[in-house]
Amino acid sequence: MDMQMILMAVALVTVIGLIGAVILVVASIVMYVPVDERVEQITGVLAGANCGACGCAGCADYAKSIVEDGNDINKCIPGGAKCAAAIAQIMGVDAGNVTPMKAVVRCSGTCDKTSKRYEFQGIQSCQAVKGLYGGDGMCQFGCLGYGDCVRACAFDAVHIVDGIAKVDYGKCVGCGACAKACPNAVIDIVPENKRKPVVLCLNQQKGADTRKACTAGCIGCMKCTKVCHFDAITVENNLARIDQEKCKGCQLCVKECPVGVIHIPADA
Repeated sequence: MDMQMILMAVALVTVIGLIGAVILVVASIVMYVPVDERVEQITGVLAGANCGACGCAGCADYAKSIVEDGNDINKCIPGGAKCAAAIAQIMGVDAGNVTPMKAVVRCSGTCDKTSKRYEFQGIQSCQAVKGLYGGDGMCQFGCLGYGDCVRACAFDAVHIVDGIAKVDYGKCVGCGACAKACPNAVIDIVPENKRKPVVLCLNQQKGADTRKACTAGCIGCMKCTKVCHFDAITVENNLARIDQEKCKGCQLCVKECPVGVIHIPADA
């Protein structure tokens, strides 16, 4: 009798399993949504970083937006021109131009150029130290140096060196994840150019106060503006700024800067 009950139970479970399987098969057929094969093809040629630089949630989402919504095909910054060309071939369109982008840390405040206002003992995070009196550095405009950008980078392109973030331009793909993670907005994503310089400082204090905070800070002396023949440099709020569109890469400003705060990013 017990064996008969066991066999009946096994049979019942088997029947229920078969019914469930049939229901799932029918549901998958009825609820099937056709997927354009180009979405999978494009996903396959994307960089696969899921960095969000394209403005989408991830690579698959970006691929879907290209096929279904007509999104631009050259937004995969890590993939660059090669990726755009592959997508163009799949979509049957022109690839256009893709300008390589790189991250630039706009701070020169290494350990020998500036110092700390206090010793921070909390969570080793830029966000955490930023919340305590605006940061522990003498310059409240500079890199905090606790590595939020390092942890955000999926390409091992950012490291803390001598107290501040430093970008490995051989690895950087310009995805912008590090810039989003920086609470002091010290990191910019700019077009890659081996000749055009940038001002590696964001301090907007008067020159004398800047010097007290960091010996490598821009003092707003305007010497760079006087040697620039292309009207590419302006000084606003005691800080020099270079218009990358107007800059011709002559590098006269690099030589003229008395505090050495203007650099070619790759040489910084």
